[in-house]
Amino acid sequence: MTPILKPSMPETIFTQSTLPQQKTYNTLVFPTILTPNTNNSHDLKHIIRDQKPWLESVLHKTGAILFRGFTSVDTASEFNEVVEAFGYDELPYVGGAAPRTNVVGRVFTSNESPPDQKIPFHHEMAQVPKFPLKVFFFCEVEPKIGGETPTVLSHVIYDKMKQKHPEFVDRLEQHGLIYTRVLGEDDDPSSPIGRGWVSTFLTKDKAVAEERAAKLGMKLEWTDDGVKTIMGPIPAIKVDETRGRKTWFNSMVAAYTGWEDARNNPVKAVTFGDGTPLPADVIYDCLKLLEEESVAIPWQKGDVLLLDNLAVLHARRPFEPPRRVLASLCQ
Repeated sequence: MTPILKPSMPETIFTQSTLPQQKTYNTLVFPTILTPNTNNSHDLKHIIRDQKPWLESVLHKTGAILFRGFTSVDTASEFNEVVEAFGYDELPYVGGAAPRTNVVGRVFTSNESPPDQKIPFHHEMAQVPKFPLKVFFFCEVEPKIGGETPTVLSHVIYDKMKQKHPEFVDRLEQHGLIYTRVLGEDDDPSSPIGRGWVSTFLTKDKAVAEERAAKLGMKLEWTDDGVKTIMGPIPAIKVDETRGRKTWFNSMVAAYTGWEDARNNPVKAVTFGDGTPLPADVIYDCLKLLEEESVAIPWQKGDVLLLDNLAVLHARRPFEPPRRVLASLCQ
């Protein structure tokens, strides 16, 4: 561990740690890992309030910050205080696919799908127009085995896909994507996309659900025991104006390889925006690229991971319980 030497760095508070899993792109080390200086005993939420401008500059530069070793964050309530210390507005989880349960305040469980299932790479809620700008994760109970939350820089994936599959990327930029998902009324905890329409739209009233879906630009087709949701065409590539680069802002690989349950066929879950099927070989090549470029740091109890959702995709690896990782979504 070596103190950060950047002039504006509060080196009396933070130490920048290194782990073998990190990746280096030119001079950028991804992700940033901050641990408390040995002489510092301050509460993380107080540190955040005091150092928010500097922390935001680090997040803008690297896209992800892992806070590790801060003993003041041990419970869901303390994690909620850390989230609130940043001062970001909360984003209601409307339109998302993952089954989640509110724990306390702005804190929810992360995807509650079974531990033997992996959750493929995605930007959080990339399949709907209103998505979180920041995503927080907190490890309340570290996994016995596995269960990492791999992260990858989105612009790196865009650049490599553009170089390797230029015609495919051109079609994505021209047509975007259409996402289709069939929902039951209630949540299905056995499925990684098992959120029912009642919790998806936060209502039991079909008319209200249609109203909220319309605000997202989503079409609903009601069935005897549920509803088909159709979202798009929606852009698959975004321009990150603040960084001056394009990002791989979609849930294409996640939908094509992971949106599978009793109601859903993943191959039909996502298409080009003109309705034509996606080429399987390119999708799986993209999945391979995501794995190669990802960073998977094993969770430790008390870890807080902050992601810039415009810059970073994330996933979840299978695990052997126990594991309890909580999340919070912010605008």
